[in-house]
Amino acid sequence: MNTRIALATIILSLATATFSYAMPDMKQPADTVSVKAEPITGKAVEVINSGGYTYLLIENSDGFKDWVAIPETIISVGEEVELAAGYSMGDWKSKTLDRTFKNITFSGGPTDKYTERRKTNAHKGVNMSEPAPGNKKSEGKIIEGLKVEKAIGINAYDLTELFAKREELQNKVILVRGQVVKITTGVMNKNWVHIKDGTNNDINKLVITTQESPNNGDIVTFSGVLHNNVDFGGGYQYGVIMEDAVVKK
Repeated sequence: MNTRIALATIILSLATATFSYAMPDMKQPADTVSVKAEPITGKAVEVINSGGYTYLLIENSDGFKDWVAIPETIISVGEEVELAAGYSMGDWKSKTLDRTFKNITFSGGPTDKYTERRKTNAHKGVNMSEPAPGNKKSEGKIIEGLKVEKAIGINAYDLTELFAKREELQNKVILVRGQVVKITTGVMNKNWVHIKDGTNNDINKLVITTQESPNNGDIVTFSGVLHNNVDFGGGYQYGVIMEDAVVKK
């Protein structure tokens, strides 16, 4: 039994390397662990977003259904997907969902081929992983890994807190403070600002729509409404976004 648990732990340690950031639930022991060598393909017949991750019930061409977990990604029910090969586990319990999956595969997410196909379909061949039709402001001095002090206020959150509480903060006005690391102006009559605050090993990043026009590298406090799973059409899809934000002095 100890040998089996040790093996599961080793394999799961390798599995987390396929993610851009590790899933906190993944380190718990499971009864069975196996490796899937081929990409996972099929139709997403059920989609659950929880705790920054997306759980997909995938139905393959033979009608077989199985669960797959990936870092949070906007995927619609009925969408044909192709996901990277992963690690399959039996009788695995998700703490965030308080649910035990009879079998689930942990994948790093969409394959490069599938990602490119989605971009092509959504944007007619134009790569718009960021808002491209607008004007990018000139680069300022961006300090990588900068730890930004949290905004002050009862409705203030750092980005780690924001993502953890995203569901309870839905449609609420909140304050966030961070370094501007990217800004694109004039897309759908909005400016699209990306901020980071150095939390979660500098992985966290939030997209904000605003009429304000800060410079790259600026440390800015924004007040705006938090929304989850927003689809603006034309490929503009966000799991978490702050909208109609204003700069607070």
